Amino acid sequence: MKSKTEYLTFNTKNKREYIRITDKAKEVLDASGIQEGMVLISAMHITAGVFINDNESGILSDIDEMLETIAPYRDDYRHHRTGEKNGDAHLKNILTHHQVIVPVTAGKLDLGPWQEIFYAEFDGRRAKRLVIKVMGE
Repeated sequence: MKSKTEYLTFNTKNKREYIRITDKAKEVLDASGIQEGMVLISAMHITAGVFINDNESGILSDIDEMLETIAPYRDDYRHHRTGEKNGDAHLKNILTHHQVIVPVTAGKLDLGPWQEIFYAEFDGRRAKRLVIKVMGE
């Protein structure tokens, strides 16, 4: 089995952003030469996530609204007693998950017709990393 690993760094302008990374995952896959296997894409921070959905502004706004409704920013999270003010970002990470696995078939990401891969930042304005690991033959 072969593998290829690449790290990306994000430093968003906003506290919350959703960044389409499908093309970057394809680039890493192409560079790997792997034809059959999988790609693991994982946020390396507990205040960020990775998810697959439609690249359509309405659904991205709906996702953001849903996450803010379920885990809104507020001042009274117990986590804030540590000096951090990002308790909501930790909860949003749980809701979106921190990683996805995408199958590779015939050298291509085996995504559905509307599926795109997104990095979700919930506590931005500082450098954070993501790992893309391609594994297979």
